Amino acid sequence: MNDDETSVGVGRPPTNRKQVWIKLFWVGIWLAFMSAPVKDLADGNHTFWATVLGTLGLLTFVGAYLLLVFRHTAKPLDRRLVHSTIAFLGALSVILTLTLGTPWLVLFVYVAVSVGATLPLRTARWLIPVVTAVLVGMGLTGDHPREVITALVFPALLGGFSMTGVRQMIRTTIELREARATVAQLAANEERLRLARDLHDLLGHSLSLITLKSELAGRMLPDHPEQAAAQVADIEQVSRQALIDVRGAVTGYRRPTLPGELAGARTALAAAGITADVPAEAPDDLPEKPEEVLAWALREAVTNVVRHSGARHCTVTLAPRQTLDGKVLELTVSDDGVGPGGTKPGNGLTGIGERLATVDGTLITAAGNFRSGSGSGSGKGFTLTLSVPLDSGLGSTE
Repeated sequence: MNDDETSVGVGRPPTNRKQVWIKLFWVGIWLAFMSAPVKDLADGNHTFWATVLGTLGLLTFVGAYLLLVFRHTAKPLDRRLVHSTIAFLGALSVILTLTLGTPWLVLFVYVAVSVGATLPLRTARWLIPVVTAVLVGMGLTGDHPREVITALVFPALLGGFSMTGVRQMIRTTIELREARATVAQLAANEERLRLARDLHDLLGHSLSLITLKSELAGRMLPDHPEQAAAQVADIEQVSRQALIDVRGAVTGYRRPTLPGELAGARTALAAAGITADVPAEAPDDLPEKPEEVLAWALREAVTNVVRHSGARHCTVTLAPRQTLDGKVLELTVSDDGVGPGGTKPGNGLTGIGERLATVDGTLITAAGNFRSGSGSGSGKGFTLTLSVPLDSGLGSTE
């Protein structure tokens, strides 16, 4: 079973029936405290009509409570609806407690939980104690057992204020998700603007020149064919140069960058359920070719971790080193998975080695997760170390 099908994201509405049932289970598990009023009805302590009305009242209370908490934790409901539902739950608790007795005092605990789960902290911090005070007041005036009242005060306060924290976490998660989507949209807009600007700069001048020279060539024919031929030759030269420029721009768009691959590695590992420790940034002044080689290598290494390692944790490091042969930039990808599957390197590692050879880089592989200290002797995990030489600059950050 895919985890995505069963896991319900914080602050997200369920997307399939399984997620609905799982979320309903986690919300409804707290209904275990309802055993007291259920037992009171089942023991036959009341008349027939009192039992029927009590059952209907309990079902109505549970339904309204589940609907309020279930819906509000996924998508905020209208404020007036929330206030009305909480008022309804409180009124129903008072009526059922006054008519049916001590076991029904537990309903006030659910009212306090509803307040904490749905109302802002500035309201919940005084309304939860008020609900608890009503519980205590009704318990004392109704001559209910003191131990029952004392036993319910703590769950009402703890449950109510705990749910304020849960509510705040859900709201923060939703805001963070919306902010992330906004940043992604802004990045996409910026990329479109850059593409439009590059196309204008690359093709605007060339196409204008081609248009102008085409008009000149047309006017020169048929009286000055030699001059028209010269203009056509210029058109051909400008066209070829424009084609080279466009190809160069497209190559640049397709070239992977190290910052982009670091972000992609973080996303891919998180999506695979692997705890990732990935640097937030790459050095700014990396030469273009070594950066491209490391970017391709990082993509391949992370793909191998996700597909084949079975790891639970993966660490990526990127740091300049001083060696006997000069300064190098070292990229390390280490995981705690099952380790290498054979003695011969696969196609992916072979491709990484070939790319590194073009920039005089080196590739070292070893069994073991050196970043976690297990070492090669444990036989668990796999560590990939890539180094590319640097001409200058990065050694100062050591």
